[in-house]
Amino acid sequence: IMKWLLLLGLVALSQCLVTKVPLKKTKSLRQNLKEHGLLEKYLQKHHHNLGSKYFPGLANENAAEPLENYMDIEYIGTISIGTPAQQFVVLFDTGSSNLWVPSVYCSSSACSNHNRFNPQDSSTYQATSQSVSVTYGTGSMTGFLAYDTVQVGSIVVTNQIFGLSETEPGSFLYYSPFDGILGLAFPSIASSGATPVFDNMMSEGLVSQDLFSVYLSSDDQSGSFVMFGGVDTSYYSGSLNWVPLSSESYWQITLDSITLNGQSIACSGGCQAIVDTGTSLLAGPPNGIANIQYYIGASQSSNGGYMISCNAMNSLPDIIFTINGIEFPLPASAYIRQGQNGYCTPGFEGIDIPTQSGELWILGDVFIRQYYCVFDRANNQVGLAPVA
Repeated sequence: IMKWLLLLGLVALSQCLVTKVPLKKTKSLRQNLKEHGLLEKYLQKHHHNLGSKYFPGLANENAAEPLENYMDIEYIGTISIGTPAQQFVVLFDTGSSNLWVPSVYCSSSACSNHNRFNPQDSSTYQATSQSVSVTYGTGSMTGFLAYDTVQVGSIVVTNQIFGLSETEPGSFLYYSPFDGILGLAFPSIASSGATPVFDNMMSEGLVSQDLFSVYLSSDDQSGSFVMFGGVDTSYYSGSLNWVPLSSESYWQITLDSITLNGQSIACSGGCQAIVDTGTSLLAGPPNGIANIQYYIGASQSSNGGYMISCNAMNSLPDIIFTINGIEFPLPASAYIRQGQNGYCTPGFEGIDIPTQSGELWILGDVFIRQYYCVFDRANNQVGLAPVA
């Protein structure tokens, strides 16, 4: 009997060490601004450069814009901070490393309609005198660092360092679907040297494996999740293809090539790519993106964006990303987004980055919806398999 009790105990323990956090698909900031008739005004006022997320030096120091990179983000989940728990809706972002939420000390309009953390209501809160500033796109959150208990799914991390915002510039973040951000990249890119949540999960032995995995459902149904400590094999077909990281900062890998109808359209001779849940589109160098738009027959609209007839979707070819010798096709149904009046929008965006950095592509949600992704810290690799 003791043996069985021990076994049952181990089974129960192992189940605690894997947790699945459901993600909800919601209206993006872009959709909300559009519905409130504010999108055009916003785009005129803000020069949007996705590259500044990965190269913060590109950000305009005087800018007072919100977290522009997250304009199109639709997948959000809930965590709690403090004792008793205060709940926050966050974006689980593999393209950054800090955890931050709004605080009761934030007077920006963006904080007024979002959940705000109140340190005085938590018995486990520990203050620090350290300030923090996190730049995303061309705007930033400023505030201070503190420690408290953070619960993600069934995993409870004690003494987790996190940022509390005091300012969130720009009024547009008012329409954002999330309160804060939980970064899942490496400690090397964390602002103020703050230890990321997943690093604490690993060091405290709270996950059965030092990895997490992400599934994003492609329709408006629920079912998307991030799973800490495990992999759910029922969500993909075939076996995982493991790709070694080329840098332990972002989840960065090497792309062999990007082809269309057997023709190289970008990344000839190889390039770098970042697998980023915090970017909704597929982004790359402007000339590579322009090439793709040309090959699929997209035309530029008056506001600088691209459009394509929705009817073209059935005849468009797959875009093939070859990674570590394996082909990962992206069908038109993945890279063309529904539009209005018979016109659709391609899910691509150009990013301006320093030329010495080489060609960089961002495999955002457009790609991740097609491939179950495993982010393996134990072996510094990414596992990819077609979603089931």
